[in-house]
Amino acid sequence: MLIAIIAVVVGILIGLNIPVEMTTISSLYISVGLLAAIDSILGAMRASLENKFDGIIFLSGFFVNALMAVALSYLGDQLGVPIYYAAIFVFGTRLFNNIASIRRYTIDRYRGK
Repeated sequence: MLIAIIAVVVGILIGLNIPVEMTTISSLYISVGLLAAIDSILGAMRASLENKFDGIIFLSGFFVNALMAVALSYLGDQLGVPIYYAAIFVFGTRLFNNIASIRRYTIDRYRGK
C-alpha cells in the first residue's frame, strides 16, 4: 500500500512539472481516463483494507479500464454520440461506492469492530 501511495505522489509531482499543452478534445479523453484510473486506485485501497489486494488485478484493471474509457470516448466522438457519459456515470458511481466502503471499514476499525 505504501508503494502505491509513493507511486501516486511521484506521478503527480512529475505531471505537475512537465509542461503539456492540452486541447479541449484531449482534455475530455484525459479526464475520462483519469476517472477510470482513480476508480482503480480506490478499488485497490478498498481491496487492501479487506486483505484481498492482488497486484496483477490492480495493474490490469488500472490500464484496461483507463484505455477502455478513452477508447469509448474516442469512438463516441467519432460517431457524434457522447458515450463518455456512460464512463463518467459508471466510474463516478464506483468511485463513490469505493469511498463509502473505505470510510465504513475505517470507522468500524476505529471503533474496534
